[in-house]
Amino acid sequence: MSLASTVAQAEGCAKGAVVGGVTGHVAGHHGTAGAAAGCAIGHHEAKKKDKAASAAATASQPAGK
Repeated sequence: MSLASTVAQAEGCAKGAVVGGVTGHVAGHHGTAGAAAGCAIGHHEAKKKDKAASAAATASQPAGK
């Protein structure tokens, strides 16, 4: 796993945790559960984005090299 990938996943978790925490708190004082769920979702989305970027970079390389 590259440093860029690790940073992207950490950012996904942080963003998801903030949104999930606020949503959970507003929905019924479940900020911690919301933050945990948001972190997991953010991590998953960052991983999908990183995988798509990696696939695009691989596809753009010239064949036979």
